[in-house]
Amino acid sequence: MAAALALPAVAIKAQPVPGAFTVVESGQTFATLQEAVNAVGNSRATIRIANGLYRQCAVQQQGVIIYEAEEPGKVTFAGRSCEGKAAFVLRGTGAEVRGITFSNLAVADGNGAGIRLEQGALNVAYARFENSQQGILTGNDPGGRIYITRSTFTGLGTCENSSGCAHSLYIGDYGSLTVRESRFERGTGGHYLKARAAEVVIEGNSFDDANGRTTNYMIDLPAGSTGRIADNWFVQGRDKENYSAFIALGAEDLLHPSDGLKVENNEARFVPGLQRNSVFFADWTGTRIAMQGNRLAAGLKQYEQR
Repeated sequence: MAAALALPAVAIKAQPVPGAFTVVESGQTFATLQEAVNAVGNSRATIRIANGLYRQCAVQQQGVIIYEAEEPGKVTFAGRSCEGKAAFVLRGTGAEVRGITFSNLAVADGNGAGIRLEQGALNVAYARFENSQQGILTGNDPGGRIYITRSTFTGLGTCENSSGCAHSLYIGDYGSLTVRESRFERGTGGHYLKARAAEVVIEGNSFDDANGRTTNYMIDLPAGSTGRIADNWFVQGRDKENYSAFIALGAEDLLHPSDGLKVENNEARFVPGLQRNSVFFADWTGTRIAMQGNRLAAGLKQYEQR
């Protein structure tokens, strides 16, 4: 992991950066993201972030904040975590992250993330999470919802720490999780998407494990979930810690019912030249799973109860 987590060879903007963070509603500008977050307090506001590469982090304690890049893809937070957790630690009422990149985040317990969501709602769009221990990690909020769209998770995950594995996207016991039109690739350990959410909608994503290293499942729903997994594209790579399944349901503790979960119109295969046997959907719940229209490569069994 050391090489993957090395900071990029680009000058990171020193702290503070006058005028870099603007609270849109008031027009106030701040030199650090934390100052801007503190100014919002327990209200609703948008913080617009000037283009740049920042070694900063922030903790949101309250309110609803939209964190918005001035130009999508041109704002990066790299190499610094707050509270030994993440670049953005969120425990307010809600947050939205638009067009921001999170890079090279590592902490002592192996759970360094771009975003640590401890409670509240979260929307993420046009974001990028790269070369870190995790992309997004959450706590439990059974009444909360998470929506992720058009985002990239690359070079994430590790099982090298005593606290257990970190994953590209790791969602706790949330009410609902939606992931659409996003890309997962080049995993470096753990699962690509692991979620204990009661309901999931995972649609139109790509899970490209061709250049993954010591990875596990593409999707792991260890506590049971209802909802829909549809129109996704999966390719399993050679370097796997566990290649026995692409999608796993109920492998740990059954917190939620899974009856009626829809798994449809997905495409799954192995990297070119790789021949092995695996299972597309491994089920530990024994409930009724609705599967149809999935296009699977030779060697892939559609369903297996375990």
